[in-house]
Amino acid sequence: MSDFGRPLAELIAMLVAENPLFRLAVESSPTGILVCDHAGSITFVNQQINSIFGHEGNALLGRSVEDLVPSALRFMGAGTQDPVGATADSKGGRASRDLPGRRKDGSEVMVEVGWTVLDTGTGKQFVAFMADVSNRLIRHGRLAHEAGEPKSLERLVADLAARFVAVEPGQVDQVINNSLREIAEMLDLDRSTWWHVSEDASDAVVMYSWTRDEYRGMQLGDSARTHVPWVLSRLQRGEIVSFTNPDNLPSAADREGLRRFGTKSGVAVPFLNKGKLEAVLKFSALRRQCEWTPEVIELLRLVAAVFGQALMRKESEERLQSALAEVHRLRSEMASECAQWRPDVKGLAVTRQIVAESPAAKRVLEQIESVAPTTATVLLLGETGSGKEVFAQAIHRASGRHARPMITVNCGALPPTLIESELFGRERGAFTGALARQIGRFEMAHDSTIFLDEIGELPLEAQVKLLRVIQERVVERLGGGQPVKVNVRIIAATNRDLQRAVEEHTFREDLFYRLNVFPVTVPPLRERIEDIPALVWTFIEEAGTAFGKPIDSLSADSLAALKRYSWPGNVRELRNVIERAVILARGPRLAINLPSPIEGVVSKSVRLDDVETEQIKRVLESVGWRVRGAGGAAELLGIKPNTLDSRMAKLGIRRQPRQLAS
Repeated sequence: MSDFGRPLAELIAMLVAENPLFRLAVESSPTGILVCDHAGSITFVNQQINSIFGHEGNALLGRSVEDLVPSALRFMGAGTQDPVGATADSKGGRASRDLPGRRKDGSEVMVEVGWTVLDTGTGKQFVAFMADVSNRLIRHGRLAHEAGEPKSLERLVADLAARFVAVEPGQVDQVINNSLREIAEMLDLDRSTWWHVSEDASDAVVMYSWTRDEYRGMQLGDSARTHVPWVLSRLQRGEIVSFTNPDNLPSAADREGLRRFGTKSGVAVPFLNKGKLEAVLKFSALRRQCEWTPEVIELLRLVAAVFGQALMRKESEERLQSALAEVHRLRSEMASECAQWRPDVKGLAVTRQIVAESPAAKRVLEQIESVAPTTATVLLLGETGSGKEVFAQAIHRASGRHARPMITVNCGALPPTLIESELFGRERGAFTGALARQIGRFEMAHDSTIFLDEIGELPLEAQVKLLRVIQERVVERLGGGQPVKVNVRIIAATNRDLQRAVEEHTFREDLFYRLNVFPVTVPPLRERIEDIPALVWTFIEEAGTAFGKPIDSLSADSLAALKRYSWPGNVRELRNVIERAVILARGPRLAINLPSPIEGVVSKSVRLDDVETEQIKRVLESVGWRVRGAGGAAELLGIKPNTLDSRMAKLGIRRQPRQLAS
């Protein structure tokens, strides 16, 4: 047999033994050299391979190359009918690639792997060239940051924000998946995930996930409470969690969970809606440890807000789309005992129908049908939880601007220091931390509708700028002097008595008259008794579908109790009561237990603050002034305990000494 017909490893071994220069070249090479056969069995290694992976002598001979680099065979194409593969070059080789390897002690090492394939006459043999690149990757991460990587991320975040403004609900999932990949690749990270938080915020599960091909991906539905309970607890407080080394975390369960998924560094950013944790954006490095700078964390916080708002719009749209279908299904499937009180639904010619059997609701619908096709400013007045945002959506969808999404702003939820930049935008450098230009909500709503919820909570300084926007239809970004024209239809809403606020000098009189062009008072639920049956069944179907508990009948006593109850929390409270009843239901027939009806709920004063004060006092008295806990006043009113405390302080409702046990 000629020398060429010998196995490649035997030829190399012979040359090493007989030729001192060749032996010196192979053993002193800074690059590891490894030979394996078509099945991946190692037949030769030089000393550098042993050094990289922590082995000695001939211990690796006969073992699989995948013991060193788990993805090596797939990368080189070994073990296939065509070992060279479609990606090999004309010389039988392939461009090098960074792959994770495993040392003898179990630790991970990143190696750059190049390879070539030779046919020696006894079968195809693979020659792999490997170099430890761990230090290079660390330097690359530092240099990338010093070269302005956050600036590139700024541009990407701005592009994503613009992309999500116009995205259709059906495309949100795909756009989020693509965005997770783009951001991770921009930051040279290895995994990005979006976690959905349960209704009670007790757990978060993976909803979207992207991982580099060479690593094991996370499964949809993986639980944060199971794998990283300490991290989840910090997120529940609204805190951003970042770590360079998981070994520094105080929780052993979290350290073990992160090791299980190969995480070497990570950052988790919460998305909050009205102070409640709704979702989590998380990025992980699996190849190396990395630092999380304040600039990068702030940009990721903005990404979480963009994702969260897009998903909330999608969820709202899906609920709007399903509402009509649910009502029609109720008409055909409801048990005969319920047919006598199941209402038909009157609605606008829009996606979401509004239950309107009561004279009060019908009057509002008539007003909306008249004003919706115009460009007039609308001021929605009504108690908390009465559904003002639903009516605002109805106005927008019946208008000529329905092709673009309505932009919603909760004026009461914006920090005072950010209100102007959120509403009117900002220029780069307008204040510390303003790393990029940001368009405001008014510019986002160009040729569409902006809904200013809780307008009565807007500070006086912002009221001045808002007045100019309404008068001149131009905005000026914070830190800029160039006016930007906007074509926006304004719908505002409040549960406050704005006329009284004007008298108390907490709301500008000229702004009030600009907003009060077409006032619409949304009636409280106690004035819409005829609408309760249809609303009840709509909420029953939604809760039954969400919790996997189909309900086909409701006791007559429960319906009567629902009609008698005063509903201080309005439609929001009704929804909460129905959801709680469905959760507790043990069969297809629903029975609802309510507190005794609160008599005399209508205040002698028609001022909203007076009505609200009287309602809150009566509910507090009915539960012994207990604010928190099951059956407490906050739960009955359908609001958070902290919100109720704030309302009580604002309205001057004080507990007597004997009542302080709440």
